[in-house]
Amino acid sequence: MKIVSAKFWSEDLELTRPYSIAYETIEAVENIFVYLVLENGTWGIGSGSPAEFITGENIAMSRGVLQNHLEALVINKDIASFKDICQSMSRTLESTPAARAAIDIALHDAWSRFNEKPLVEILGRSHQSFLTSITIGIKSIQETLSEAIEYVDRGFRILKVKTGESVTEDIELIRKLREAVGKNILIRVDANQGYTSENLVQFAKGTAAENVEFIEQPLPIDKDGDMMQVSEKIRVQCAADESLHHPADGEHLAAEPHKFGIYNIKLMKSGGIYPALEIANTAQLSGIDLMWGCMDESRISISAALHAALACPATTYLDLDGSLDLARDLVTGGFVLTDGYLSVSDAHGLGVKLIEKVTV
Repeated sequence: MKIVSAKFWSEDLELTRPYSIAYETIEAVENIFVYLVLENGTWGIGSGSPAEFITGENIAMSRGVLQNHLEALVINKDIASFKDICQSMSRTLESTPAARAAIDIALHDAWSRFNEKPLVEILGRSHQSFLTSITIGIKSIQETLSEAIEYVDRGFRILKVKTGESVTEDIELIRKLREAVGKNILIRVDANQGYTSENLVQFAKGTAAENVEFIEQPLPIDKDGDMMQVSEKIRVQCAADESLHHPADGEHLAAEPHKFGIYNIKLMKSGGIYPALEIANTAQLSGIDLMWGCMDESRISISAALHAALACPATTYLDLDGSLDLARDLVTGGFVLTDGYLSVSDAHGLGVKLIEKVTV
């Protein structure tokens, strides 16, 4: 069944709650969208959220490569060969992983809709659902506690807190947060490269009583080697995020002894589902736990990441909250959020429904 139509565009989905991390404040969210149609009318949609501060890709680059390459990549190609298309994109669109992800997701959506199955069943289901964390940006202690209580009241059971500006203040924050939310709420920390190895040890020791679940990307990416200066006990509780983009990164970080005990896979870094599953396979073979994370993204790509996560035996953690603070979106459905748990429906493909019909 051939792909006969392909369209792309971008839209600002806006944030209801701007936030800060260790090296940037995020106030706007422009996503790129790809829409494919097969000759029998079956369609598939994908989205990408370029993160220039992480991957070097901006929305202008995404639009440029799609303008130049989208039709050549997909038009008149058989949807059954979607994996071949995904492989070829790793070379053609190497420097624009969000644009690549948008095409990759649209291909996976179209293929699973064509086969009249949810994507997770096409990939091979390993899990039914997972709790997701919800993220609190860098704020004052009082603002953090207030937002944390709001999220707990909304049913979330895992809080991920951005840190990395001052390790002593971070320790105080986590202690007060644990006191405020009690022992039954899980707490994760994302330092976004803000620590040194000494800071990491100081933070781990200073928050030992607070039972922090893990620490995400504690050191700058060019200091990964310094992870070997800390104990294995600490390293196994650390997640590689900015250090992990491509399947090759996954293979490099899998070398013994492990610098990280967890891989944080994001489709906007890897370039879509196909390369993400390659990273996931490396993690499984290497005994490394999987976390599936996100940028600020449409429900389209969040749903794609969830389908992939539920298909991977090594998946242990979810951090798929990237669409929850968007002011608007182009679709509904895709995932179901109940008491902090994320699952997918029985709908075909990604399970998303267009709010407005796409004209091609």
